Amino acid sequence: MSEARGVLVAHGAMAAGMIDAVRKISGAPEDAIFAVSNEGRSPEQVQQAILEVLGDGPAVVFTDLGAGSCTLAARLSCAHRSAVAVVTGVNLPMLLDFVFHRADPVERIAARMTDKGRAGVRLLHEPCDDDGRPLSR
Repeated sequence: MSEARGVLVAHGAMAAGMIDAVRKISGAPEDAIFAVSNEGRSPEQVQQAILEVLGDGPAVVFTDLGAGSCTLAARLSCAHRSAVAVVTGVNLPMLLDFVFHRADPVERIAARMTDKGRAGVRLLHEPCDDDGRPLSR
């Protein structure tokens, strides 16, 4: 089985910036993960851009917002592809994990990405009142 290809579809320059960070941190090859922006594109043009980089093999398409135009374009582009998963709510820990586990089956990658994405979000310091008590309680 071939390694899964990643496609990040996001608003503005977000996708390119995240992919640049992933490549710099991980040393991932250029053909491991691709950026697609919706900037200046119609919904149909975003779909076409996704299809151009998706390839014929297994893939995971990551998007920024679950109910956004990028996710809609991704879902429409991948609707008839059995070896493609769409995962929304992308974050850097998720993408980094993806590039190191691309050889896994797509269904395992998709489950792993959602777990990794959730684990990447943590509250490290709570706002406090003047006495040092957390405000959230």
